[in-house]
Amino acid sequence: HSAGQSYTLTLPTGNLTAGNVLKINSISGSGTTAIGQLEAPSELTMPNQPAFQARPSGTIGNIATETVISMNNEIFDQGSDYNTSTYTFTAPVTGRYFFSVAVRIDSLDTASNWQRITLDTSNHSYANSIIDLGGLSGDPAHWNISYAVLADMDANDTASIKYWQSGGSTQADISASSYFSGYLAC
Repeated sequence: HSAGQSYTLTLPTGNLTAGNVLKINSISGSGTTAIGQLEAPSELTMPNQPAFQARPSGTIGNIATETVISMNNEIFDQGSDYNTSTYTFTAPVTGRYFFSVAVRIDSLDTASNWQRITLDTSNHSYANSIIDLGGLSGDPAHWNISYAVLADMDANDTASIKYWQSGGSTQADISASSYFSGYLAC
């Protein structure tokens, strides 16, 4: 603070707990005579924290292998970091990002060797599991894949979801109930 000024910090009344955050509830006056009232809120929102969720706008039919899944319907995009044309999230700052992926695949082909969904970032590719349909007597109507990842990303790194299939026919469909979401965790 500048020379000749003094400040008094008055903590809110009530029970404070470790790890709580103080916020300015109100300010009266202005300039060097302003008085601020602090409070310890029970909820804390961070409106500038990057967060998004996107879904396909409809069923994606006969998806080919190594295809970025067109999650082109934004449910929300806090920070405008998700691109509905490229189906890609771009990290605005360096940090750890939590991503959640849930994809329903319809009309799988048992003639394929395997199928999978990957979360591809600039630094790493994540795959939860591979679907091996070899033991089934017919093509399953649908299959669900879901997983979560805490990914290390630098500013301007990207993240997207891809479908992969080895062999068989290009007959798999991605359901509109699928989603891709994420947020800056720390």
